[in-house]
Amino acid sequence: MEKELANAIDEITEIASDFGLDFYPMRYEICPADIIYTFGAYGMPTRFTHWSFGKQFHKMKLHYDLGLSQIYELVINSNPCYAFLLNTNSLIQNKLIIAHVLAHCDFFKNNVRFSNTRRDMVESMTATAERISAYEMEHGKKEVERFLDAVLSIQEHIDPTIIRAEHSALDEELQKGSTPYDDLWKLDEQNEDASEPVKKEKKFPEKREKDVLLFIEAHSRELDDWQRDILTMIREEMLYFWPQMETKIMNEGWASYWHQRILREMDLTTDETIEFAKLNASVIQPSRTQINPYYLGLKIFEDIESRYNEPTAEMKERGVQPNSGKEKIFEVRELESDISFIRNYLTKELVEKEDLYLFEKQGRDYRITDKEYENIRGQLVSARVNGGFPYIYVENGDYLKNGGLYLVHAYEGIELDLPYLENVLQYIYQLWGRTVYMETYVDERKVLFSFGGSKIARRNL
Repeated sequence: MEKELANAIDEITEIASDFGLDFYPMRYEICPADIIYTFGAYGMPTRFTHWSFGKQFHKMKLHYDLGLSQIYELVINSNPCYAFLLNTNSLIQNKLIIAHVLAHCDFFKNNVRFSNTRRDMVESMTATAERISAYEMEHGKKEVERFLDAVLSIQEHIDPTIIRAEHSALDEELQKGSTPYDDLWKLDEQNEDASEPVKKEKKFPEKREKDVLLFIEAHSRELDDWQRDILTMIREEMLYFWPQMETKIMNEGWASYWHQRILREMDLTTDETIEFAKLNASVIQPSRTQINPYYLGLKIFEDIESRYNEPTAEMKERGVQPNSGKEKIFEVRELESDISFIRNYLTKELVEKEDLYLFEKQGRDYRITDKEYENIRGQLVSARVNGGFPYIYVENGDYLKNGGLYLVHAYEGIELDLPYLENVLQYIYQLWGRTVYMETYVDERKVLFSFGGSKIARRNL
């Protein structure tokens, strides 16, 4: 079995390379279910311990034991790239999985969203786990766990922006004061000096800040050095995981597309062909009640390739060349995230072909409420904004001039879970040390929630 698997890895790797996939060196490990599900719950082979990971492990392992679901593999975005295969997999299952993870690794390496990803995160998380363990020894396990509870409650609220605004050349010259127009600038300055000075109230922060974790880390007067260190490490881990949240549909669609193409090039036995067809169908089958990212991503990539291989007259006028489908899907893989992928490439024809629809629960039943292309595409895009998490930003870090933290929920039709919100406000108060406010909408009305250490307050705005 080991020799057959090694031969399969070599063959699949060669086929994938011939197709143009570009991946990091691969490391494969065969693991029992307990190890696979531990890695799945923790997100990595090496990570700090926390009760929430154990809770997730119990849920996932129970589903596996009851035959409700199964993780066949896990792949880690790193260099080299690590893939962990379940030891109960058959040879053909492993062949499909190896092709699948090679495509994932190609995506990790080449998609722009992963361009700032740390490729040594396995080692980095090992160091993080050791430091947190040392803090538990120094400050007590309960105290560290209590702090981790608070940080993990808002860990998704970071700013993963990959492009930062920089000063223009003109701005730099103005700062140096060495432009040909200095005399004109000075005239304006003289006029300003002659007028009555206008006292402008300073805003803190000057612009709304999406990175709530970073803002608390930088400005909280409540945190000790060891707590800031943990907060910094958790934020670094979220920056690592964030691109995977932004590209779930693309990444799984890309991997599904290529595992099909690669295995079709292999000389499979009749039994292997049948088993592959069953397994592949279970992976990519559409669902009536939710989006299967494997299926939707695959269908969009296939549609892009088909349309660019046989472009319409309008597409030809835009410069699209016949038989450019493969080149186009590689370009899409490199440049897009789920939001732009759906917005730019989910066509009306594809929505109608796949019979996509919106539905709501009405009473005890679910009813189809909309089949309009624009609305379906808009709903899919909205669900992918900010990785699917509510968009929260810091509006004021010194609210009412007493150090209050004023947060705003950028409401776009989906309300916050109120019991969850009330719990999280208390965690943020623990991190900030002063009253925390959250502006949001409830029943289409603007509402302000606050917590100052005793009880949750709520008032309409």
